[in-house]
Amino acid sequence: MSHMEIIAHRGASADAPENTLAAIQLAWQQGADAAEIDVQLTADGQLVAIHDDTMLRTSGADWAVKDRTLAELKTLDVGSWKSPQFVNERLPTLSEVLDIVPLGKRLFIEVKCGVDAIPELVRVLSAAKTSREQTVLIGLEFDTIVAVKSALPDRIACWVTDQSWSTRLACLPSTTELIQRATSAKLDGLDINNLPERPPGDIGQITRAGLQAYVWTVNSAERAAWHHAEGIHGITTDVPGQLIVRVQRK
Repeated sequence: MSHMEIIAHRGASADAPENTLAAIQLAWQQGADAAEIDVQLTADGQLVAIHDDTMLRTSGADWAVKDRTLAELKTLDVGSWKSPQFVNERLPTLSEVLDIVPLGKRLFIEVKCGVDAIPELVRVLSAAKTSREQTVLIGLEFDTIVAVKSALPDRIACWVTDQSWSTRLACLPSTTELIQRATSAKLDGLDINNLPERPPGDIGQITRAGLQAYVWTVNSAERAAWHHAEGIHGITTDVPGQLIVRVQRK
């Protein structure tokens, strides 16, 4: 059985404030193979690590990220909502996160904003010390991730998908349809959701098509083991340390 990559979702987000340097550093300390972050564009064209469109949930300030400068956003505490030990944690830029990716580790970068982020994404990645192999670009919006791949053809780019289980006892949209769209767009893989009803063999269909297969978000060791047995390349999890201990990997 092949090695399954353990990817820390927004860093070690069960134990530290998501999408912060503290969470990313903790992911490395817990032994994660990779970390995943979300990026949004600020008013002055900087890419910062945050999942939401606004700062409300993680800082208490009802500021739209796109309407504020990096300097303004840096004044906010994005750590104390999680725990007092993370007080004064600040919103990191993509560059700052890339600076703490060790050799042998990878960073999955989910583009949450649109194609207007691509020039800054290209600039930041070109200036980073990380190698091309150390970054994976992902996105839920199909047209955006296709445009990202077009702008950065030498980088791995995967489409984040969100299937649901229909009354017809099938995944919708079908995995076959997802594969066809991804391959026709020359994407490198699919990042599928952890659908409880996903049938055996579904992941194998993706890998046999020559695509990389990742899954989000898996916090159960039993579910992680199921995906491993099905041949998944990597799982995204809030609890990387727990799964590394509990899931046997070869």
